[in-house]
Amino acid sequence: MRLTVTDEGPRDGATPLVLLCSLGSTGGMWAPQREELADRMRVITMDTRGHGGSPVPDGPYTVDELAGDVLDTLDDLGVARAGFAGVSLGGAMSQAIALRAPDRVTSLALVCTSARFGDPEPWQDRAATVRAGGSEAVADAVVARWFTDDMNDTAPSTIRTMRSMIAATPAEGYAACCEAIAGWDSRAELGRIAAPTLVISGAEDPATPPEHGELLAAGIPGARFEVVADAAHLASYQRPEIVTALLAEHVKGSSSSP
Repeated sequence: MRLTVTDEGPRDGATPLVLLCSLGSTGGMWAPQREELADRMRVITMDTRGHGGSPVPDGPYTVDELAGDVLDTLDDLGVARAGFAGVSLGGAMSQAIALRAPDRVTSLALVCTSARFGDPEPWQDRAATVRAGGSEAVADAVVARWFTDDMNDTAPSTIRTMRSMIAATPAEGYAACCEAIAGWDSRAELGRIAAPTLVISGAEDPATPPEHGELLAAGIPGARFEVVADAAHLASYQRPEIVTALLAEHVKGSSSSP
């Protein structure tokens, strides 16, 4: 399946960086990173199946299918190898890509994500809620997990923008991606991930607390683990001055490694 992409930055032959999104978001969630990184490298941001401008087939979906969409889209773009950075669901997709197509992955950044997002039942319940009432039905609860409470006072426009992004997600796309998350469990396979890997957790993330990042970093050979203070589930947006610098350093270091 061909996904909707935003393709930015120089075409100088260097390996591009692919940015993959959280559940309920579009490529706009990566705006702080795109603005800075696209000045120095090719950055390809993708709307996940069922989100933004991408197709919305009937669900359920699997994470492996979502990863296949990314690889198909890169084939259409003529991109053989790339670095991958993913938040939450996008981090699961990045793991799946590293497991099924290791020769295509030059670096991996797993941000506020997990090898298993808890028991499947709450995700199945959320899918049912969204199919019945649309993504609007969960928007308040979701945006509350994305940012720390003080953001309501310090950046209310950000909260409003992100809530609108969640609420605008097609109901079937959101619900079917909930079902993909419900079925995701890479714990037994983490040792097969060979790409240089950076794992980032938000210190105050209620959805994937730092212990989820610790498990990923412990299971992936040679992985580096960083915890970002004063950040919840969308640490990349709340603390871009930290996360963007970590991503840039990781991509640069991976590209210069033998």
